[in-house]
Amino acid sequence: MTFEARLTQARVLVEGDLGRRLEACRRTPARLRAAMAHAVLGGGKRFRPFLVLETAALFDAPPAAALAVASALEAIHCYSLAHDDLPSMDNDETRRGRPTVWKAYDEWTAILAGDALLTAAFAWLAEPASAIPPHALGALVAELADAAGPAGMVGGQVIDLQADKLGEPKIPTLAHVKTLQEMKTGALIRFACRAGPLLAGRPAADLDALTVYGEALGFAFQISDDLLDVTGSAAEVGKAVAKDAAAGKATLVSLYGLDGARRVLAATQARALDALRDYGPRAGPLRSAVDFMSARKS
Repeated sequence: MTFEARLTQARVLVEGDLGRRLEACRRTPARLRAAMAHAVLGGGKRFRPFLVLETAALFDAPPAAALAVASALEAIHCYSLAHDDLPSMDNDETRRGRPTVWKAYDEWTAILAGDALLTAAFAWLAEPASAIPPHALGALVAELADAAGPAGMVGGQVIDLQADKLGEPKIPTLAHVKTLQEMKTGALIRFACRAGPLLAGRPAADLDALTVYGEALGFAFQISDDLLDVTGSAAEVGKAVAKDAAAGKATLVSLYGLDGARRVLAATQARALDALRDYGPRAGPLRSAVDFMSARKS
């Protein structure tokens, strides 16, 4: 099966699970549930859930438990997008080729839909039907909270907005850009790659290898995102492009130029691939995910 086919397979599986979970929210006000669905079911590659499912498969972790983790992670990712798009943050009107949640509804609905998705994600992990092995549940909950919270994605968004709205730091450095990206984008991807060995109860060596892989892949993903903002079209990407340059944001592209950013991307991809050297053909889909970083159009 090709990488694109596996990614599509994961997307269909996760979207079906997310749809069933939202449908089960019977006591949720109709407007809130509709906004949650708009945020979660509006397309997207489902790349983070794909990584959960593939790392779980690599270590023969329970598929049902992996799907629960994948859906919870995607709910948190989608909540972050609903909030990031708000006028008080990135002020985006288009996401995945459709109006953003605040544009389709209003700001207060988008905020509450994001809040609901964040809290629902942890309920999904904890419910017995998720079938997450007891040995893994505590670590998964703690690591997902850490990746999504002040030391992870939320902290990265603060660093991003401080630069955008407060001009801090006045002269961004490579260290600043890497820290921002490791937190805002990389933390959830790192968690996705650790989820498989955590679910399977694998030893520290496997967790370490998948951590290195996830950190490199997360950095590669952000570099490719920065490149798309410069070279992609809004129709292909599904959201506004050229915003980083217009806002004067520091990225690998602004610091090193297109060719320099591509060289950093290639080196980062090589580091991710090296982390998988001991896993043979079964890690093929994860290797293809690395190659995808230099070929993606959205």
